[in-house]
Amino acid sequence: MSPTSLHQRPLHKPYTSLFQNSSSDYPSKPYNFSMILNRTTFLLLLTLLIILGVFSPWISNSSTFFTPSIEAKWRGYTLPEAVSFVAKNGSTVIVCAVSQPYLPFLNNWLISIKRQKHHEKVLVIAEDYATLDIVNARWPGHAVLIPPAPDAQVAHKFGSQGFFNFTSRRPRHLLQILELGYNVMYNDVDMVWLADPFPYLEGNHDVYFMDDMSAVKPLDHPNVLPPPGKKGRTYICSCMIYMHPTPGAKLVMKKWIEELQIQPWSKAKKANDQPAFNWALNKTAGQVDLYLLPQAAFPTGGLYFKNKTWVDETKGKHVIIHNNYIVGFEKKIKRFKDYNLWLVDDHASESPLGKLE
Repeated sequence: MSPTSLHQRPLHKPYTSLFQNSSSDYPSKPYNFSMILNRTTFLLLLTLLIILGVFSPWISNSSTFFTPSIEAKWRGYTLPEAVSFVAKNGSTVIVCAVSQPYLPFLNNWLISIKRQKHHEKVLVIAEDYATLDIVNARWPGHAVLIPPAPDAQVAHKFGSQGFFNFTSRRPRHLLQILELGYNVMYNDVDMVWLADPFPYLEGNHDVYFMDDMSAVKPLDHPNVLPPPGKKGRTYICSCMIYMHPTPGAKLVMKKWIEELQIQPWSKAKKANDQPAFNWALNKTAGQVDLYLLPQAAFPTGGLYFKNKTWVDETKGKHVIIHNNYIVGFEKKIKRFKDYNLWLVDDHASESPLGKLE
């Protein structure tokens, strides 16, 4: 998508004529190089060659020399523009929020989505400018940053205030997309798609979600909000949410934002966004059409990675796997590798981003 500069012109050969033999000018004499290449002419030629050597890279790359950089272009890219771009062939957007440390997980997730042929719907909400630039340089238009960007140095540390600031922006982003009139699916990027999830998202429910509890449910369990746990609320995962742009879905997002404001991060209580999401679901349950996705298709990591018997019994039913119930980049990567779900090492070419160094 490199723009072509209006200033780019073909390079002429300004000193070619010095070496051309014109029969009209010199009908009978051969070239006399001593006349042409005198001291002054030689110095002029040398100077010209030096100038061309220094500036030819700029001339050949006129977009750098004469126009704003590609990075500057994406600084002004807005969420409405980005959503319209990725949803140009439909009404659904698949959203993730990513800071630079999570780029390997983003790439892994994208490979799995591309295998299901839904990657063109993906919009990466970049939580730092490095991520915005990297994604849009390789996959133009598929990343947007909604200012202000959190501190990239701390946003990925679970339990930190930076992590809370990072995750607490999520319901605002999702609400904005709903207000624009689009269906939206949110995924954490430490997930892998094994099959197409959209057949499970049929119907006209407001909000679809998956349980974060590892206790085994019957295969035909009801698709309703589970009962509250010991803390007085449910344990729904905020890692995978699908919504239609209905008043009910917007109400849940607004309530989620409100609950995050009620329960801010502190050193004593290192909150994250998930309890607030559950309180929002619990407090709006009578007003909103909620739908619990089947556990066999959307298992939590505490079940999929820790209950081999259940995995064997439900083989062929798994759709999206979440690598949670474990903390740390290296531990998550090792677990993915142990289960043959770390795709970036051998299949990076399948990603829209290619191989990230």
